[in-house]
Parts: sequence; C-alpha cells; structure tokens
Amino acid sequence: MWIALLACAVGVLIAAEWPRLDRWVGSDARRGRARAKRKSQLKVIHADDSLEEFAASVERDLSQIPTIDDRD
Repeated sequence: MWIALLACAVGVLIAAEWPRLDRWVGSDARRGRARAKRKSQLKVIHADDSLEEFAASVERDLSQIPTIDDRD
C-alpha cells in the first residue's frame, strides 16, 4: 500500500514539474545544445584580415555544399 502511495506521489511530482524538466531534457534543449555547438565552431573575420584569405574561405565553403543536378 505504501509503495503504491509513494509511486503516486512521485508521479504527481513529475507531472507538476514537467514544464521545468522539459527545458533541460526536451527537444528544445537538444536543439539549443546543438546550436551552441555550431556557434562555437564559427570564426569571426575582422576587417584587418587578408581579403584573399576570406575569399579562399568562402570558395572552400561553397565547394563543400551539396548540390542537386537539375533534370530536364
């Protein structure tokens, strides 16, 4: 009997706290962590950097983008 009451109390506690728990373990939290990981890999290029280095970086990034061949 006591175990059933304890299980019900835990269930009620989880249901009451679910909105707060969802921020940590939900899909929004997963997207936020993935976005933070992507943002940490970005590199800021300042105006005093070489223009050729920037152009080479852009060309390198554009060559890695997957493309779809158009069908007639």
